[in-house]
Parts: sequence; C-alpha cells; structure tokens
Amino acid sequence: MIVICEAKATEEQINSVRQKIQSAGLEVHRSDGAEYTVIGVVGDIKRLDSGALQTMPGVREIVRVTSPYKLASREFHPEDTVVRVGENCQVGGTDVAVMAGPCAVEDDEQIEACAEYVAASGAQILRGGAYKPRSSPYSFQGLEEEGLKKMRLAADRHGLAVVTEVMSSEQIATVAEYADLLQVGARNMQNYQLLKDLGRAGKPVLLKRGMSATIQEWLMSAEYILNAGNPDVVLCERGIRTFETATRNTLDLSAIPVIKQMSHLPIIADPSHGVGIRRYVAPMARAAIAAGADGVIIEVHPNPDKALSDGPQSLTFDEFSLLMNRCRIIATTIGRRLGKH
Repeated sequence: MIVICEAKATEEQINSVRQKIQSAGLEVHRSDGAEYTVIGVVGDIKRLDSGALQTMPGVREIVRVTSPYKLASREFHPEDTVVRVGENCQVGGTDVAVMAGPCAVEDDEQIEACAEYVAASGAQILRGGAYKPRSSPYSFQGLEEEGLKKMRLAADRHGLAVVTEVMSSEQIATVAEYADLLQVGARNMQNYQLLKDLGRAGKPVLLKRGMSATIQEWLMSAEYILNAGNPDVVLCERGIRTFETATRNTLDLSAIPVIKQMSHLPIIADPSHGVGIRRYVAPMARAAIAAGADGVIIEVHPNPDKALSDGPQSLTFDEFSLLMNRCRIIATTIGRRLGKH
C-alpha cells in the first residue's frame, strides 16, 4: 500500500502519517517527488485502519500496490533512483555510466593497460573478475584476493571506481574492501541468502538477470536487497537463454523500457555476455543506450586472442575507443551524457 500526500502537506502532517503507520507495527518508506510525497507501507496492512488514515490531514490518496515487489516498484518510488558508485560516478539520471575492463584479472601488466586505456576513453568504472564462476572446473577460476588488489591499485592510478563479482556471502567482506560496486552474477540472482547479506553490506549492488529469469523474478530478487536495507541497486540485462544458437545468449533490449516503466531502479546492459561474439557487441551496446539504458558494461582486453577468459567477446582497445565515440553521439542525441566529461 502507498499513501500519497497532498502537494502542500506539511512536514508535521507527513510525520503524523508516518507515526500512525509505524504504531501499527508496519515499515515506512518515504519518497519525495517533484510534486508529492509518497509513503510506502510494508507489512500486514490488515493491522492498519486505512479508513482513519485516509481522513488524516495531508493525505491525498491511498493506493493498493498489486505487484509482489514493493520497494522496487515505480508505485512505491515514483522518482528515478540514482546510485552513486565511488567518488566520481553515478548510475542513473542524465548520465550514462560506462564500466569496462577484462573478464578476468590476469596480471599487473594486463589490468594496468586496461585501466589506463578505458579511463582515457571515458569509462568511469573498471570491471574485472577476481572470483570467476566457470562452467568447467578446469577453466581459470581467477586470482581471488590478489586479483582484487591488482584491480584496486590500477583503478586508483587512473581515477576509476571498481565493479567485481561476489559469489558467496563469505566473500562479501573481502570484496567490499576493494570494490565500489558488488556484482551478483546471473547464476546467483536467486541466491536469496547472498542477496539478503548484500542488503546489509553497505555497498551498491549490481544485480544481473538470471539466464532464464522473467523480469518479475528479477525484480523480486532486487526486492531482497532493498528489503534488507540497501537502496542502491543497479539492474543489469545480460542476455537470457532462448532457442537461438547464433549468439551466446539473447540480449533482451525490450527489458530496458519495461524496467523503466515498472521500477525506479537504474538499469544497464551487458552486450558482451548478451551476444558473446565480438563483432556483435558494439551494435548491441549502441542499441541499449538508444533504448534508454543507464549504462553499459563492456569486456575489453589488450589481446583478446590470448585472454584467459571470454576472449571471443572482448573488444580490443581500438574497438572500444570507436564504440565510445559512437555511443557518446547517441547519448547526446537523446539528451544524456556518456562516460567522463
């Protein structure tokens, strides 16, 4: 349920409404919009006298929320959420964030070269894997904490924030020590204990869509993080599993405007995993920005053919630079700004 306050409702009236709801043992979530203040109510609303609430000074309307996700819904939070990552980047609003780097941190030289180049091209966030969930137990699994250290040092040298994946609750403290944005991979989208623990981690979370998840299931996963107390959630469309075999996954660009209508949370696209083939990454990145994505996350490697992970979908430095130039034009055309300014 949401309570919409009158446009001219005073702070005293709004606080009285909050106290009335809290006295019934329910949670209150306030959202201040351009015209109205919206108070979201979470809990067993049968314990609340909605009739008495409706007649309180400052109350304009009471609306029942029908979606199973409450905190992630546009009804609860009409204004777009903007998530700040590190000191100099935000995801949402007029900016289009760019996260770029290798699939996996391999050594000092590789991550340093990537950080230097993506920063010079306008990216704000360095991506890279230190803990790698791989389909095969024989594939490269990442450098773990040593990889986190290398990525943090390279990012700091070039003024970048860091995004990297956390695979389990036990890793949260370690990853949070080095990263500014904690990524939940597609395989962990419905790892509810991990989501709840990330809700208490005190760092923004990048939540990737599960490979077979519906949009509602995806938003329900976001709800776990929000409900645990973390409002800073960024959604990531990374492709879903379909019958098509021409690409690694099917990048669902329609999810971008759908999420924008259903939720206030920012959404970015991952065309690298979405298609899995280098030549298709740039066109899909451009299309995602045109569709309204709040950012893109791109895999970049100094020598993709020798990459230890996901080389076939990683862009070369020159390809990434060209992509940034073209995406910047698209962003400007639709009234937004891309990357560092």
